[in-house]
Amino acid sequence: MANIWITKPLQQLMTETADKAVGLRRTLGRFNLIMLGVGGIIGAGIFVLTGQAAANYAGPAIILSFIIAGIACGFAGLCYAEFASMIPIAGSAYTYAYATLGEFIAWIIGWDLILEYLFGAATVAVGWSGYVVSFLKNFGIHIPDALCNAPFTYDTATHEWIRTGSLLNFPAMFVIAIITTLLVIGIRESANFNNIIVVIKVAVILLFIGFGLTYVSMDNLEPFIPANDGVFGKFGWSGVFRASGIVFYAYLGFDAVSTVAQEVKNPQRDMPWGILGSLIVCTILYITVAFVMNGMVSYKELNTAAPIAVAVDSAGSALTWLSTPIKIGAIAGLSSVILVMLIGQSRIFFSMANDGLLPKSFGKTHPKFKTPYITTIVIGGVAMIITGLLPINLLGELVSIGTLLAFVLVSAGVLMLRYKNPEIHRPFKTPLFPFVPIMGVLTSLGVMATLPLETWIRLIAWMAIGIVIYFVYSIKRSKLNNQPK
Repeated sequence: MANIWITKPLQQLMTETADKAVGLRRTLGRFNLIMLGVGGIIGAGIFVLTGQAAANYAGPAIILSFIIAGIACGFAGLCYAEFASMIPIAGSAYTYAYATLGEFIAWIIGWDLILEYLFGAATVAVGWSGYVVSFLKNFGIHIPDALCNAPFTYDTATHEWIRTGSLLNFPAMFVIAIITTLLVIGIRESANFNNIIVVIKVAVILLFIGFGLTYVSMDNLEPFIPANDGVFGKFGWSGVFRASGIVFYAYLGFDAVSTVAQEVKNPQRDMPWGILGSLIVCTILYITVAFVMNGMVSYKELNTAAPIAVAVDSAGSALTWLSTPIKIGAIAGLSSVILVMLIGQSRIFFSMANDGLLPKSFGKTHPKFKTPYITTIVIGGVAMIITGLLPINLLGELVSIGTLLAFVLVSAGVLMLRYKNPEIHRPFKTPLFPFVPIMGVLTSLGVMATLPLETWIRLIAWMAIGIVIYFVYSIKRSKLNNQPK
């Protein structure tokens, strides 16, 4: 009789990490990890959400919202750092759950992470397409609407599918195809590419901060916390907290650093640096951008898809030249997010295949490039289909709720393992135990509670599909459940 609660012994996990037969090439250092984290975090959040959350919920106090969201992510980040240093193997939250909460929960979290990584990459690719189409128009290059939009959209008000008249979103499919190819060629090449585009987008952000500071008017920052208008969440302190739940999305991606642990030269030492370092860097950038943006223009004017551009335009002709670099920065930012999301998904499937929970072919590495090439190609192909043909407006909140569920389970896993196996060597220990992991659970659940009921229903439906697959296929092929007694 199979045991769905069987846990994977830590010693077995460490042995598998050293096994060259399933090993990946260890080429990444501390700098690469921080850059991967920054690459995964900085995307649509800083270029879009900052302005919208300020205009609708918090006003200039969006600065406080970013601090609150950063602290909440910090709780989960510290828990990820402890696990990543202790269990330096590909798979992230899936692997951690296998060691602490049992195979069934590990499968659930592995299935859940598809929502973050696969659907996340597809969603961001659509945003990339929009920026590229807009950027090319500046140079007189026009891509027909039929080739840059999905053929269907979903009306969430009437719950109806509507034909758009388009054929497919070709630019979005194109960028996923290019990045998938790069990921097959090698993790070092992928990391180097990510480093370049992260430098580009951070440089653009620093340009905006540097030149924008001279145009900041303190009058635009008054009142710092606009008075509540009688509705919970619309300004006042309730608005600050509501906005923190919205900009929480802007921090998603740091956990993807933990998926490449098996490709890091010294994971015990460098994984905490990558996870926490990228969180700190991005929090500082977010707070500074929020200050400059709200100082340059009234928060009431920032309810737009391009709030940074609005702030730049408010300075007049003096900063007109910044418009093009900002678009380049946005394109670069979204490109690196897609890359990091696809890396994360392929490494999780790689680990699940090596455990027997997915087809064996997903666990194969390329004989030359030492990358999980089959799972990378399959994931890239599915992401292209989702991006090119399906409406993405349905999936954005699913990305958030899937990630938050992972945060809850990782934080709970750290809490459980400290009591269950206190003797295990932990190169990095979460401080202020048990306060930090408990807060990691509570803050993530709190943000999940702010999401619409429909999102919860879709999550439950998605999980139900995963449970059926586990009992029909995975449990029968689980290596752990089928090993000699």
